[in-house]
Amino acid sequence: MLPDSLAESVELKSLDEQFPTAITSANLSLGEITLLLDAQYLVPFCSALKHEHGFERLSSVTAVDSWPAQPRFEVVYHLHSIKNNRRLRLKLRAGEGEEIESVTPVWRTANWYEREVYDLFGITFKNHPDLERIMMPVDWEGHPLRKDYPVHGHKYSYGEQG
Repeated sequence: MLPDSLAESVELKSLDEQFPTAITSANLSLGEITLLLDAQYLVPFCSALKHEHGFERLSSVTAVDSWPAQPRFEVVYHLHSIKNNRRLRLKLRAGEGEEIESVTPVWRTANWYEREVYDLFGITFKNHPDLERIMMPVDWEGHPLRKDYPVHGHKYSYGEQG
């Protein structure tokens, strides 16, 4: 259900009608709309945004660790309509160990962004074509942007120093 401040947006009204239970909250701040989505609608909702509403560019995917709050993570997608010079932020919440559906079928650039979120936060993306570490070494333990990650990192033994 859209708040009154956003109900006049033709595209949001259309999306709300097409996916009546997908948007769990919405707000407008500093001229930018943020929608909180039910994760089960992510891919079809994004496909509609791209193909029907002109959000042809995914400019980033990131996450926020709200530990110890639950659900622990918030995954954030920044979208851009170059043609209409508009931006839109999508957010969804995910608990520890919960998989998020990959949006790589909608935007190919999601491949690298989702890998980065996986590597640094440990959030997995279901049906991702190549979900592996992208920033940290393959044998790295843990995910450095989690709030419970040791402040100074994990200590590794490099052998004796003389």
